[in-house]
Amino acid sequence: MKSFFRVLTVIFPMFLIANVQADEISPLEVSGAKTVDVTEAKALFDEGVYFVDVRKDSDWEAGRVPDAIHIELKKIYSEQTLSEEVEKDAKVVIYCNGEKCLRSAKAVTQAVEWGFANVFYFRDGFPAWKTAGYPVE
Repeated sequence: MKSFFRVLTVIFPMFLIANVQADEISPLEVSGAKTVDVTEAKALFDEGVYFVDVRKDSDWEAGRVPDAIHIELKKIYSEQTLSEEVEKDAKVVIYCNGEKCLRSAKAVTQAVEWGFANVFYFRDGFPAWKTAGYPVE
């Protein structure tokens, strides 16, 4: 019986940690960037601002903001790949799959660190865009 409780005291904390990590949400703001909601993102889209989608390939292929640039965060996103698509002083909206997707926060943080000056963090991302009934491709 004692060994059962020893095992339980080891396994239970691991279970709690795994659940906390699984429920992790993206930050509300990223220093050096402006957080935008879906309405503000659409206004930027209508202005012709660059949109960068950092989701995985299968998400990109399932649908995206029209004319978005796909730079998959974990495979090819770098200062060089972003700079090849967007000038450092141009406005750029970076998005992924909403609040439970940490990719856009990471990409926005890096873009700001690399000297991109007009970065917009679209935290709600593609799910909010699609739900709002905005165009998708």
